[in-house]
Amino acid sequence: MGNVVEVKVGLHCEECIKKILKAIKKMEDIETYNVDTQLNKVTVTGNVTTEEVIRVLRKIGKTARNWEGDEIYG
Repeated sequence: MGNVVEVKVGLHCEECIKKILKAIKKMEDIETYNVDTQLNKVTVTGNVTTEEVIRVLRKIGKTARNWEGDEIYG
């Protein structure tokens, strides 16, 4: 089993969610992913790091932060 990465991302509309899902699906070595619109939370499981997930989200113009802390990326 890989790492479980949780990040906070602004999920404003269906288009935002589609863009996020499309970007995550393109990542290598992911096992599962989930978008929780109630919590504005994206969870990715696999051979990935928090920084990699946040970098992918930044590329599509999303601001993301580590779920556990206050570090803001993007």
